[in-house]
Parts: sequence; C-alpha cells; structure tokens
Amino acid sequence: MSRILVGPFNRVEGDLEIALEISNGQVESAQVNSTMYRGFEQILQGKKPMDALVYTPRICGICSVSQSVASAYALADAMQLGMPLNGERCINLILANENMADLLTHFYLFFMPDFARSVYATQPWYDQVQARFQAVKGDACRDVLPARAEFLHLMGLLAGKWPHSLSIQPGGTAKSIEAHERLGMLGILAGFRRFLERRLFGDSLEVISQLKSESELQQWASEKEWKSSDLRIFLHLSQQLQLDQMGRATDQFMSYGNYLLDGERLFRPGVVDAQGQRRPLDSQQITEDISHAWLSGQQQPQHPELGVTQPSLDNERGYSWCKAPRLAGQVMETGALARQLSNGHPLMMDLAARSGANVQNRMLGRLLELAIVVPQMEQWARQIDPLDRFCVHGTLPDYADGVGMIEAARGSLGHWLSIREGKISNYQIIAPTTWNFSPRDQHGTPGALEQALQGAAVLEGEETPIAVQHIVRSFDPCVVCTVH
Repeated sequence: MSRILVGPFNRVEGDLEIALEISNGQVESAQVNSTMYRGFEQILQGKKPMDALVYTPRICGICSVSQSVASAYALADAMQLGMPLNGERCINLILANENMADLLTHFYLFFMPDFARSVYATQPWYDQVQARFQAVKGDACRDVLPARAEFLHLMGLLAGKWPHSLSIQPGGTAKSIEAHERLGMLGILAGFRRFLERRLFGDSLEVISQLKSESELQQWASEKEWKSSDLRIFLHLSQQLQLDQMGRATDQFMSYGNYLLDGERLFRPGVVDAQGQRRPLDSQQITEDISHAWLSGQQQPQHPELGVTQPSLDNERGYSWCKAPRLAGQVMETGALARQLSNGHPLMMDLAARSGANVQNRMLGRLLELAIVVPQMEQWARQIDPLDRFCVHGTLPDYADGVGMIEAARGSLGHWLSIREGKISNYQIIAPTTWNFSPRDQHGTPGALEQALQGAAVLEGEETPIAVQHIVRSFDPCVVCTVH
C-alpha cells in the first residue's frame, strides 16, 4: 500500500488537501483536510445581532447571498417576524440568481475542463471536447462568461451589488422594484433562458425539466448527435467513461428545502435513505462531532445551538479544521441531487434507484435544477407588485434564539443564533461542504466525500488522479464556507 497527498486543488474555492491510501491501483481510504481556519463564529460573539448581516456574507464571495439569506432568516426567527410577499419573491430571485450562476459556473469552468486534460488525448471525442471546454481557451468560456455576466445584472437590480449586498433583511428586501425595473428583470431572464436552451440543453427548459426516467433521458439524447449541445456532450462522456459508476457515497440525502413563498417551499425539505424512502427532516437530530478535527470545547457531539468552535491543535486524532455534522448519527450527502430527491423529481429518483449518488447523477441534478428554477424565476418576477410593501421591520429581543435553514447551490446551509443581553452569545454555521467534506466521526465513520473516493482508480504514475478530481468536483466544494 502507498500513500499520496493530493492538493491544493485548482478551480476550488478555498484550500483543500486529500491524503489517499492506494492499494492495487485504487483508493483504499481517504482523509479530507479543509486546511484553512477562519474564525467567523468567534468574530460574531459579542456583536450586535444585526451585525451578522454584515459579517456572514463575507464568509464567501461565491455564495455570499446564501449566507445573507440564512442569517436574515435566523434573525427573523429570533424576532418572530414575517415577510411581505414582495420581499419573499425578491429574496428568492436574489438567492436563485446566485445559485443558478454557481451551477452554471461549476459545470462550464470547474467541472468540464477536466475532460480536456491530456490524460484523455487518445479518446475519439477528445479533440471536440478540448476545443469546447479547455480551461480559459475553450469556446465555452467565450459563450458562458458573457451570459453569466448579463444574468448577474439581475443582482444589481434586486440587491444593489454582489457580493456582500446589504439589501437582504429579516423583514424582506430594502430595495424596492419599480415597474420598469421588473421589465428589465424579465428581459435579463429571457436572455439567460435563450443561452441555456441554445447552448447548454439544445431544447426548451420545460422539455428538460419534465424528463421522467433514465430511458426518457437516453431517448432525448439520441434524437440529435452528441456534439449538438453541452448536455449531450456530458451524457456522451458519462457513457464513455462510466461516470455513473464513479464516486458513490452514502446514498443518504438531506435537504432543508428552498425558495420560501407564502408558507411553502419550491423544493421541499426532507431526508431520503438508500432505499429511496423519503421522510420529514427533524433538524433537532443534527449534531456536530469534533473527534477528528483540530477543535476543542465539547466532549460529545452537540446540536449546533449548543455547539462550540474553538481551534486547537492538541487533538491527536485531528486531521482537518472541519467538524463532522451528522443527522441522527448518520452521514448525509447534500447538494442539488439531494434537493431533487427530497423533492421527488422522477428523473433523479429513477437515476438514484439505479446507481445511487455518483459523478453523473450529481451533475445531472445541477443541470436539471437550472431547467426547473429559471422558469420559476420568470414567474416570481412577473408577480412582483411595485405598489406593495417589500420589507417590514421588527424589534430584536434581548434574549432569543433563531435558526435560518436554506439551500445554497452546493447544498444545505444552516445558521444557529443565540442572543443574550442584546448581543450575540453564540453563532454556529454548518455549510454544505461541511456536510460533504466532513472528517471521520467518533465511531470512525468517514464523511461523504471520503466514502465516495474509496475505490477510485489511480493510474500508474498519477500524482493527482483524474478519477479523484472528477469525484471531488462532482460535489462542487466551497472550502472557505466549510471552516468559518
């Protein structure tokens, strides 16, 4: 058995390092190390509660809106404050704008360039894929960057700026929308739809979102040549490289649900087990284990309301700054695949029943979400009433607790807030990559990525195995969010 250290990874937000034990040309075991401690949860202690809206978006520049929305929800919960419908619609649009931009960026700029690497130079599809997806130089960059930039103009209309907007408030949005701005938003969304339908899917969003099974997906792909759209290219590569057999993890999925409007969420919260059975999410069963982290302050796993984030290098078993979140003691995978399984989408349910969580299915979950959410964004924009309220105000009590639970692009994000004597006494955050990239827990059970890497192929002479890269990127890690 040999050991290699992989990292730092390129095209990953933050610093990531993975130690791999290799035996007989495959990964025997993995230890995932989130290498950078940042201390936001300590920074927030003693601050005025509303200051969290300024600090928490700066956890990450890629998903700052997600942090803002989770923080605003936690403060609203502490105040027992509701939002007007306009506020909910605008927050959903702002969050979806960031999430959809993240999903698009990940596919084109983070994930697909790996197939243009020289390790695949002998493959018959290589020349076409390299021309399309080579990092920086490929045709896809010239297509997607202008489309993404134009799409993010929506953020300017709704939130003033990105990242680190202050328009997101516990009672709604501070930025109202005029009638002419609503028309501008619909124009931006129409342009983004055209890009998705022309380049990514080669078909209407409604056709993609209504695919119900693997056989329907394959039938759809076979209707045109594999080079005709970027989704078809991905499906062709997945078939050639058997991406549906790569990176299977726990097959236990969790989602907090997302896009709240009038008491309902577009994507339902829930938990899905390895047998495909769905059940309600009980957030009181969430705990964080620090047995293999460079942290101290708690002897046993704790619910985040009681959690402690205290750095310490004295833990001899520690190998990461990341805690190990668990739900009822179980490892959970979170992300777009988990969202669509929790929401019961038939295509993802069928794919997961056949092959579980893997590189192919994680990526298809993201692309499917683009097809589902963009039409919903168009509907939210049309429903905005410029003459109605966008925000209400409340009073923060001196003693209160609050929780904000949403879905970022990468998965379930939770903020737990405690206020004592008018100040923040505790603020704990569990980000999606904290769930997916967790170290082992007190029972020695590896986290989701650590399990997904077991069995990955390692070719002779590889220092950064290509299969490992595909698996890591299928989770779309945001390591700066992982360790606060």
